[in-house]
Amino acid sequence: MSLVRVHNFSVSLDGFGTGEGQRLDAPFGHADSRLMEWAVETRTFRDMGIHGESKGSLGVDDAFAGAWRPGIGVEIMGRNKFGPHRGPWEDEEWKGWWGDDPVFHTPVVVLTHHPRPALEMDGGTTFFFVDADPVSALEQARALAGDL
Repeated sequence: MSLVRVHNFSVSLDGFGTGEGQRLDAPFGHADSRLMEWAVETRTFRDMGIHGESKGSLGVDDAFAGAWRPGIGVEIMGRNKFGPHRGPWEDEEWKGWWGDDPVFHTPVVVLTHHPRPALEMDGGTTFFFVDADPVSALEQARALAGDL
C-alpha cells in the first residue's frame, strides 16, 4: 500500500498555511514569503525555478527540501495552492502558479468545490480538479500514484 506524506508544508505559529488576501501578485497573501523563506533560499528551490540572489544554500534546509520528490507518485493540494481564484472558474486558461512545466511531474489532485476538466501540462504533471471529501480524494490519489 502507498504511504501518505506531508512534506515542505509551512504553517505559522497560529496555524495558517498562507496569509490573508491571497491574490495573483501575492501567492501567500499578507504573509508574503515569510512562511517559505527557509525553502526559497535552498539550492533545491533554486533548481525548481524559484529566483533569488544566490545559487541557494546546501545546508540542512536544502537536504529536507530536496527529499520531497523521490518516490512521490501524486500530490494532493487545495485549490488555493493551485491559484488565487475563488468560486466558479471564470477563466479556465489559468494553469497555476508554476507556468507550463510545473515542478510536480506527477498527477496532482486539486480539491475544489468547482471541478473543471483535467489539465495536462509539460513534464508529466496533470491536474485533476475534484469535488471530494479528503478520504475520496486520497483514494483517487492512491489509484493515480500506482506503486509510488
